[in-house]
Amino acid sequence: MNLKILISIGLFILLGTGIWFLTQAERMASPEISIGAESEEKPEIILTSVYDNYQINPKLKTSWGFGCLIDTSAERILFDTGGDSEVLLSNLQKMDIDPKSISKVVISHIHDDHAGGLEGFLKKNSKVTVFIPASFPDSFRNMIAGKGAKFINVSEPRKISDFVYTTGELYGPPEEQSLIVDSRQGLIIITGCAHPGVVNIVEKAKKLTKKDEIYLVVGGLHRPPLSVVNIIKEIGVKKVAPSHCSGDRCRELFKEEYQKDFIEFGVGKIIKIK
Repeated sequence: MNLKILISIGLFILLGTGIWFLTQAERMASPEISIGAESEEKPEIILTSVYDNYQINPKLKTSWGFGCLIDTSAERILFDTGGDSEVLLSNLQKMDIDPKSISKVVISHIHDDHAGGLEGFLKKNSKVTVFIPASFPDSFRNMIAGKGAKFINVSEPRKISDFVYTTGELYGPPEEQSLIVDSRQGLIIITGCAHPGVVNIVEKAKKLTKKDEIYLVVGGLHRPPLSVVNIIKEIGVKKVAPSHCSGDRCRELFKEEYQKDFIEFGVGKIIKIK
């Protein structure tokens, strides 16, 4: 056989083997979020409830679902869009929030009360990047692209923005992602519905960031077992702001247990973490 052909085959085999080993190493590596050092200057974080079935501001509309705006020094991110774009956009207008000021949208999971408002929102602002779980159907991606927006499929933990990270897809069902925000006071976890279990989400965030304490958990908790109230405190969550699908009794018990560290969360609520 020609010497040049033999050399070419050898190089091809070596290259293929190298790629295989790199791929396997990447698969075997335990994902971890590299957050900033403790000494790094972190921005003020502002969380604004723009869609919820619980109400704080009586001037705003309520509807079953969840939507939370995250303001950092870098940009404005919308986490979930509720189920009705008219309700979402009405609340944004009444709170003097321009949809075009939002640069990124993160959808926690496929259920309509979290993703249903996106299409109408994109009609007002298509110059956004939408982060969706990789398990979403192609029809959802086609909708986003058809409105002129960009999308990113999320499967593993990753950085969304400065000081904002996703847990990656966690199994529910359905698959769901939550957000981790690195604030001056500590880590903030924002959940859409917490189908994978709020305790599992908190533990995942702690493992990813190598931090044992969580400053705040906010969002829907999917009517968890009432024992979760004590467990959440035992695993190092300082403050809680359950809303949406958490359930009235769950919220009452969290309020009894956390007292001053319980935050009443619902549409119109603004939390500033300085």
